[in-house]
Amino acid sequence: MHAFIATSALLVPAALPAPTAAPGPLLQEVGLDLKGDLDRSVRWLRSKQAADGRYGAGVTETAWVLHALAVCPRAYRRHHGPFVSGALDFLAARQGEDGSIADAAARDLGRLEQSALAHLALSSFPDERSAAVLKRLTAWFETTPPRAPRPSPLARDDARKLALSWLARRRDDGSWEGVDGAVLETSRAVIELSRAYSALKPAASEPSPARRLPPFDEAERSAVLDALRRGALFLVATSEGGLWGPPGEAEAGMSAMALGALQALPPPRPAAVQEAIDDGLDWLASLQKPDGSIHDGKLANYITSASILALVGSERAEFSAPIARARGFLVALQADEGEGYSEGDLYYGGIGYGNDERPDLSNLQMALEALSAAGLEQGDETFRKALRFLERTQNRSESNDLSLREGDQVVVRSGDDGGAAYSPGESPAGHATLPDGTRHPRSYGSMTYALLKGFVFAGLEKEDPRMQAAWEWIREHYTLDVNPGFEHAEDPRAAYQGLFYYFHTMARALDLFGEEVVVDPEGVAHPWRRQLCGRLLAMQRPDDGSWVNENAPRWWEGNPVLATSYAMLTLSHAMPTGEDEGR
Repeated sequence: MHAFIATSALLVPAALPAPTAAPGPLLQEVGLDLKGDLDRSVRWLRSKQAADGRYGAGVTETAWVLHALAVCPRAYRRHHGPFVSGALDFLAARQGEDGSIADAAARDLGRLEQSALAHLALSSFPDERSAAVLKRLTAWFETTPPRAPRPSPLARDDARKLALSWLARRRDDGSWEGVDGAVLETSRAVIELSRAYSALKPAASEPSPARRLPPFDEAERSAVLDALRRGALFLVATSEGGLWGPPGEAEAGMSAMALGALQALPPPRPAAVQEAIDDGLDWLASLQKPDGSIHDGKLANYITSASILALVGSERAEFSAPIARARGFLVALQADEGEGYSEGDLYYGGIGYGNDERPDLSNLQMALEALSAAGLEQGDETFRKALRFLERTQNRSESNDLSLREGDQVVVRSGDDGGAAYSPGESPAGHATLPDGTRHPRSYGSMTYALLKGFVFAGLEKEDPRMQAAWEWIREHYTLDVNPGFEHAEDPRAAYQGLFYYFHTMARALDLFGEEVVVDPEGVAHPWRRQLCGRLLAMQRPDDGSWVNENAPRWWEGNPVLATSYAMLTLSHAMPTGEDEGR
């Protein structure tokens, strides 16, 4: 009786006509950043969620938003937070005794259409609670559940035209206005832009071999200071008045990192270096927004955190108030009760880039360091909440309650090697399959050092079992040749991705942890400061004093400004003491 094929324009979220507006000339000339555009629009959608979990007026808009969240590049699911789980619970609460899902006022065809939309939305969410609701809803249709025709893949030219046509009428806040309302039209846009994004992603290339890093000797303090001077002169030579970025286009994130790196050179500094620091810090402070954040329109957490560290490093009194306001922004950014999260939510206590709704360990550890530098007391609730997120990134089942389900089956849970992944259940190093068929995210070096660093800021004692488990993973995987943990990766360059970030996080974590020697499983003692500095000195370019990741330019490490900034910050944290001279 209720068999229904979703073919109307309203009920086909996966195949929509493009807007009729032609792309403006500016959009035709610039490159596309669809992932950033989609993150921005998803954040706008999230801001429209009501206290009861719905979006817009009720079931129709809520179903559209859920479908958009599911098909966008980040593929959001229930466990990603209340902006998803609350909407799913809203649909479940609108399920009648007969299994249909509709607003109370919906009748006949309206009830059928809303149920069809709910079915299409719920079909993308494999968690146990959503699956149970979907099962009852499917039974209500009796014979054939609603389905949308699968659109044929887009050619690249068509995908670009489709994306430009939508972006041409996007509003400044990342939303779209339409005859059915902004929430529904923005959901449509996210769905269509996600189709275009899939078509425009570059094809996977054949991995090229990686070059082994050069041999190195342990470094003495005087050699490290000389390397810092040469690196600082390179950064100044590539700046425009203490700012860095493409020619004529300063970037806040790059500039904040470079300014922090220049301050790694102990005073007295060359006049040109100090002038670049002073001018650049004034510019950074001028970027502060009313909410306290410091950025140029993107990566709000990352850039605010880097800016705090750069401003604090100057010890200039006039920056005290901007630093305090920026600290308040980071506290407010945390995924906690203020954004509808509870302690049982997977991402509770985390902090992400600030625009993608996906907290991660990398962003969190940077924010925690910035908060500590900005004067947030160690016993503050922000650090306590962060500890819950830190625990869920560590492969230690005694303290990690990670349990991701599909239907009634647990598919991802914690491992037990003590290391850390990028975020709860997710790791660029892949997943390992456990004897019972479940999987756990693989631990890897940079995130395990980030975990150790985060534990210190969260106030754990050195002998805490969680801290010791991370320390044991570090001892077992100590290396300065690669970012360990990518042994199972098909791409030989995978272990070199983010290598300078790995060195930087290692230096800061070990410096905070307070161990001067790392003893590996063979019993070899490694004076990590002199070894890490030696590794970086061997990689410094002899011609201009810069560093660059020649094996893996991903994450901007192919840019010598950022790689040099990481290297100099690493040297500052790993600097051998004067007593090490001549050993």
